[in-house]
Amino acid sequence: MEGLKLTNAELLVYIHPSKSGNKLKAICRELSSLLFQYDEIFDGVLLAFDVTVKSKGAKILAGLNPYFGVKVEASLLLFNPKPNSLVEGKIVKISPETIHVIVLGFSAAVVTDIDIREEFKYRMRNGEDCFVSSSHKRHVLKVGTMLRLQVESFDEEVMHIAGSLLPANTGCVKWLEKQSEEALHMDRDDHKRRKIA
Repeated sequence: MEGLKLTNAELLVYIHPSKSGNKLKAICRELSSLLFQYDEIFDGVLLAFDVTVKSKGAKILAGLNPYFGVKVEASLLLFNPKPNSLVEGKIVKISPETIHVIVLGFSAAVVTDIDIREEFKYRMRNGEDCFVSSSHKRHVLKVGTMLRLQVESFDEEVMHIAGSLLPANTGCVKWLEKQSEEALHMDRDDHKRRKIA
């Protein structure tokens, strides 16, 4: 999935003196307060981190509450989907006008009817709302399906994605992977036939 990146950073984390007994725990608590929020400094949503304390020394800040700064090296997992990148999520609701998706368990995405390929037709199957491809009957989008969609825009404040199913490489992840495997096998078989001939 695009939009995820692993980056290394050197950070200066400020800790209250009352937390100096266990610096690592205090550092993790400070960084945990940034989880699942968009941060301009990181240019993304912090999903996970791994830290190591770089030095044993600390820089004390003057003031009413004399915090001290600890230098750490951190590996950060960030989520920042750019326009035209592909993300995957689970369909949670379908209506004739929209498909609602949860990406990575925390970010909501919506694909509106103008951004759904014409080959997908809205149907009711066994009492369930779904979109079925008119050219490939097994390509079905229903609640619970893992969906690959193209990012149109990403609102950092509410972590909302506006998505699109217009490109051919979007749709049900399972169906798309099966199609790519079949195409790979056909290419191999064709390559073997050429070698024999």
